Amino acid sequence: MFGEFSDNGFRPDNDIPDLTGKVILVTGGNSGLGQESVYQLAKHNPSQIFLAARSTEKGQAAVHKIKEVVPKANITVLQLDLTSFNSIIEAAKVVNSSVNRLDILMNNAGIMMPPAGTTKEGFEIQFGTNHMGHALLTKLLLPKLLSTAEEPNSDVRIITLSSMAHLWGPKGGLQLDTIHSEQKNLNSRQRYGQSKLANILYSNELARRYSGIRCISVHPGTVNTGLTRGPKESYPFAAPIITFAQWTGLFALNVQQGTLNQLWAAISKNAESGKYYNPVAVEVPGSDYVRDSALSKKLWDFTEAELTKVTS
Repeated sequence: MFGEFSDNGFRPDNDIPDLTGKVILVTGGNSGLGQESVYQLAKHNPSQIFLAARSTEKGQAAVHKIKEVVPKANITVLQLDLTSFNSIIEAAKVVNSSVNRLDILMNNAGIMMPPAGTTKEGFEIQFGTNHMGHALLTKLLLPKLLSTAEEPNSDVRIITLSSMAHLWGPKGGLQLDTIHSEQKNLNSRQRYGQSKLANILYSNELARRYSGIRCISVHPGTVNTGLTRGPKESYPFAAPIITFAQWTGLFALNVQQGTLNQLWAAISKNAESGKYYNPVAVEVPGSDYVRDSALSKKLWDFTEAELTKVTS
């Protein structure tokens, strides 16, 4: 359940190995779990970390804060608005043109239960941001990830933040026939659950199709971050209404605890591709929809058809 948490002895300072030569990209890196992930990874000497943020100014502020503790960290702010395919395409161009490898893609950013709305391409705002935005970014960076996976001693990973809230989705799991709308027939909680289910299904399908990359989805726990307050700071159309902790009726973890699961998934030899983990390192099956291979293929085909419109 949402309130169960064990760190299983995972300690980032001790358990994250030397990352010399590694290139990492973290979305939503300017605050919360993303910023903490960048900070913890930066302490282990990666070659470069892209800190992706919608606001360049906030991204730079996060880098400044991290460098106060890790002054030699090589962190590049990457402007990225997951509600805009054009922004995602430009961000991917920057990465692909500036580095010759990419070892860890951490799809961390997300919005939670905003008022009804759509992305610039007309997708329901939570599905469009949490799933479609990351799917396009992943697709555009996949050649770089795959080429890195061919290098000796490589360990390439795509880590996707989902949530136990995938259980909150609508009947059928996904309502793709109305996804090009605000989906006002669903409440915000259901729309959020739908987007988090999509995160797991897409990660599982990536794992099936690309065996050379570890594709892992994780639930961070009920975490006290900006996401739980609402995405108002990052997305002006989204006003906080109720916190995640209030929805679950449980006390939230702090950011340091909440980041452990995604850090573990990013570096542990025990993290298996195509799996979904509760914190920390606890493999769980997820809902019946998670295990529905026909549903995951339906989502994959839908997503590919939409992304092909802007990448072909």
